[in-house]
Amino acid sequence: MELITNSDDPVLSKLQLACSDIKTLLHNSTSLEKCLEKMDENFDAIQENVTVASRRVAPLQSLSIGAKALETRINRAISPALALLDSFKHSESLQRRLLDIASKLLNEKTLKDRLKMLIKYVDCVDELNIALTSISQESEPAIQKLQEVVEYLSRTKATDQYRTHRLRETLITLKVLYETEVDSMRFDGLLDEALLNLQDEYENLLQQLRHQNMGDDMNEMVPEKLGTELELKVVRRISGTLAANDCLDICIDIFVKVRYRRAAKALMRLSPDYLKTCTPEEIDEMEWVSLETAIALWIQHFELAVKVVFVTEKDLCNQVLGNIMEGMVWPECFVKIADKIMAVFFRFGEGVARSDKEPQKLFKLLDMFDSLEKLKPEFSEIFEGEAGADICSRFRELKKLLVHSSTKVLWEFGLQIESNQDGLPPPHDGSVPKLVRYAINYLKNLAVDSYSAPMAQVLRTDQLWKAGILLTPETDEILLKDAISNVMEAIQRNIETKKSLYKDKVLPHIFAMNTYWYIYMRTRNTELGKLLGEQYMKKRYRHVAEESAYLYQKQAWGTLVRLLDTEEIKRANKDGIGVLIRGKMDAFMDGFDEMCQRHRSTYSIISDADLREQMKEATVTLVLPAYTEFLNNYSSFLEFKSNMSPELLNDLLNQIFEGVDQVADGKSNLHRWSSSDLKHSRRSLIDQTHESKDIP
Repeated sequence: MELITNSDDPVLSKLQLACSDIKTLLHNSTSLEKCLEKMDENFDAIQENVTVASRRVAPLQSLSIGAKALETRINRAISPALALLDSFKHSESLQRRLLDIASKLLNEKTLKDRLKMLIKYVDCVDELNIALTSISQESEPAIQKLQEVVEYLSRTKATDQYRTHRLRETLITLKVLYETEVDSMRFDGLLDEALLNLQDEYENLLQQLRHQNMGDDMNEMVPEKLGTELELKVVRRISGTLAANDCLDICIDIFVKVRYRRAAKALMRLSPDYLKTCTPEEIDEMEWVSLETAIALWIQHFELAVKVVFVTEKDLCNQVLGNIMEGMVWPECFVKIADKIMAVFFRFGEGVARSDKEPQKLFKLLDMFDSLEKLKPEFSEIFEGEAGADICSRFRELKKLLVHSSTKVLWEFGLQIESNQDGLPPPHDGSVPKLVRYAINYLKNLAVDSYSAPMAQVLRTDQLWKAGILLTPETDEILLKDAISNVMEAIQRNIETKKSLYKDKVLPHIFAMNTYWYIYMRTRNTELGKLLGEQYMKKRYRHVAEESAYLYQKQAWGTLVRLLDTEEIKRANKDGIGVLIRGKMDAFMDGFDEMCQRHRSTYSIISDADLREQMKEATVTLVLPAYTEFLNNYSSFLEFKSNMSPELLNDLLNQIFEGVDQVADGKSNLHRWSSSDLKHSRRSLIDQTHESKDIP
């Protein structure tokens, strides 16, 4: 039955197999269920055990957390202390390195190698300063944190006494080290010694930066560069290091002291000994040539100091100290260097301006003013800012003094001329007075471009100060013309005053003719003449000179010509005609002889050749025809040998106007034809005359 079933029905076989598998699976499931039940029982037991263990472990967990917190707290306190110890070790290594560099620095011979070694030395000093600063800043917080931990452990008993004791000893050691060693390392240790060495090196390097070629060529005033790039780098680094180590005041003192001496020595090479004389009284006692030279040197040296020395020193200050305190230090340092030197220059200039207002000083005062005016832009730029305010103020005060002194000198010069303060009488020969010659040359020099421009500026400045800005400003030409015209008018009044002092009737006209013609001719075609104007000069001086020449001719020679007037002869009777004619001739010869003697001994020969030639021609034209006509008309009443020929008279007149030497050479003629000789000859003729001739 089964065989049939198995072979005949494969489906049934499969079902039977599946049924067997299901039974096995059910059996296994039952076994697994029993196992799971056992496992559940085991898990319940484990859970119960874990709960019990957890209750027992909980206190240990709290202790572990507390231990970790304590460890963190201790580490937080000890870490700064360990860092502090590392800083101490680093500073010790830097100090050893600093000593090594210092020993090498002493052995360096060449400047370049020494400068490079100095940079390393400065770097090491900076690092040591940073390390000591770090130690100083870290010590107190580290000690504070360590002290807090020690106090906490002592209070909470969180660790054993041995460990607490060790921490407390460490705390005490750090406190002692901080209170004693840190300050000593910073202010009394190797760093302090290194800073002192740097100060010496700093001073030596600044002394080596010298001004070269001072005074070799005063026309080339070009600022020079002090030192090499390496030298400037070293002094700049040293300045920064000293400033960073609380030595800024010392750094500034060294810089100002050394650079002032260097600048002063540079200027002393110009030999400015004149600057020792600075008070007005001392300047008044100087000889004019010496003072003139001193002022010229002052102008040159002042310009050189500003354009070369101070520009160079300012640039050096900026390069060396420019990075300290954001550039607020170096302008003050520069002003301190320049202030003492400028004070010496200012004192001399002020002394000159305040000294006696002598006329010749005007040109030097104008030179000084003009030099300051030209220097004004550069001076203001060099001493700009608040630091240079005092020096700029004194610069302006000096200009103000020069303006006041210059205007006062010119004003007083006119007063001195007008009041005749030369104290001399008028020239005895009617020549041009020295005062007039001096005054005209003085004004001619004042009118040239080199002096007229600064003089006009001085006058304009003085006018603005006195009248204020509301005044309508006049042109420079008008201001200068008015000022010079005032002096010219003073000269004219002086001439008229001296002219009135003559007692001789001819001399005043000779004096006026010579002087006014001199003024006109000396100013003609000059800057002075152009400034005053040709019409002004002709009206006031040439026309007056020509009028004086006419009066001279009228007074000196017109009188002689009138002696030969024939009207009286025409009215005389025939018996007295001969005596009257000879009397007129004698009077003419006496007068001519007297006039010749006066021209030879008293009257000045006209110095101007053109005027002298004109006067000679006019005099010959006036005298010679009248004499010739008289001699020709009345020759029958005169002895020919006892009278001068017209040719001789012409020669004598020419000699009068041709110079002193020629007049002197003509003395024999004048003596030979003197009035006494003529009179003696005529007496013999009168005695021999028995008849008279008709009057033509």
